[in-house]
Amino acid sequence: MNRPIPGTVEVAVRHILSDRVTGILVRTRRTTWRDSLYRVRRPQTGKQTVELTCPVCDASLLAEVRTEERTRRTKLVLRVLAALSAIVFFAAFAYAVHEGGRTLPEGQSLPLLFPVSVVAICVMFIAAPTFFVRGRAYNGVSLLDAPKPRRVHGIKSVRA
Repeated sequence: MNRPIPGTVEVAVRHILSDRVTGILVRTRRTTWRDSLYRVRRPQTGKQTVELTCPVCDASLLAEVRTEERTRRTKLVLRVLAALSAIVFFAAFAYAVHEGGRTLPEGQSLPLLFPVSVVAICVMFIAAPTFFVRGRAYNGVSLLDAPKPRRVHGIKSVRA
């Protein structure tokens, strides 16, 4: 097991070999790739652009590396957003159940906040898990946009 070296981050440059989607009603996606591990030094301040080379196709990839403090702050913000999204989801769900279960007198409609709560439930149902997963996977290294031949690559975080 590799121990993390302070001031560095380990990333995998992923070269996508194939990406196929099969099926009509039940769609299955199969992706095959080859990974290459790199240890990248973090800058002391701001962000730094580093060049990584894919050993499969010798493509030069540009990645942006952020400081450890900025990475930690971004992870914290994503986790807080996930928690807030979960709270809004459960509050909106409770309100929708409460208001939707009431019997209203004839001619009276549900309050305006009811459809808003239904929309909030739908949005937060997607947002909470997305923020949570992104917060866990974020490592402060991102692949800069590349021309078409280099778009078959990705950068993934490596966990111990």
